[in-house]
Amino acid sequence: MKEHGPVKPEDYEEPACLLCMDDDKTVRRIDVGRFISKLDSYYSKNDYDGAGRHLEYWYGEAVSGNDLRGRFSVLNEMLGHYRKIGNKEKALSKVNEILDVIRALGTENSISSATAYLNIGTVYKAFSMASEALPFFLRALDVYNCNLNEGDVRFGGLYNNMALALVDLHRYDEAFDFFNKAVLVMLDSGSGKPETAVTYLNMASAAEAKLGLEEAEELITEYLDLAESYLDAPDNARDGNYAFVCDKCAPVFSYYGRFYYANELRKRMKEIYERS
Repeated sequence: MKEHGPVKPEDYEEPACLLCMDDDKTVRRIDVGRFISKLDSYYSKNDYDGAGRHLEYWYGEAVSGNDLRGRFSVLNEMLGHYRKIGNKEKALSKVNEILDVIRALGTENSISSATAYLNIGTVYKAFSMASEALPFFLRALDVYNCNLNEGDVRFGGLYNNMALALVDLHRYDEAFDFFNKAVLVMLDSGSGKPETAVTYLNMASAAEAKLGLEEAEELITEYLDLAESYLDAPDNARDGNYAFVCDKCAPVFSYYGRFYYANELRKRMKEIYERS
């Protein structure tokens, strides 16, 4: 998740801190917009190696330039990158580092830090550490509740990830409550149909976990059908995000025996990356 909006003084006034600089050092800021734009271009081509090199370069620039806010931005992206490529050691090391940076900045209750808490929780969840993930999701929720309007699209991703952690903890009723909240938020946004499809596939897997495959068969079929309908919506932008969603959804459809549709999603993904 990336934030956009008016620049405020706290966004560009760098506080002095022992973590990042000495008194005789000048802050040399990185161009965060340029960094994000180029990173997105790597992901749009499914070039994770290039994205990794890009992240390491800009991380070095932020550190050498004593740019604490720039370092925060790079670390936030690193959390997602190392999670996606399955590098647990690096992902967890960045968790500790970004928490240090947040404390040094004094921005524990900001929206940007809440996004970091969400990313941290997602890292823990990805590496089967749901008990560690849930407190960070709850922390993000507290900040979102204090700073965002009800129904803001950012709640959708948070609710979905909280639900996944709750499923791992066998707290199924709570999980389905959050899955349903996620669906409402994403559909209300008008542009969240691919993400809604992901949530319905998560609900299919959660139904199986709760009831067993045979007893959950009817529910699973319903959720798979809904996921297909949202993935096939004619107004979906066939962009890098859509390709990523197709890649994420295809194995789930294969698992439930919908091999033809899984192959169709892989075909869509390939076409998008080939023209990028």
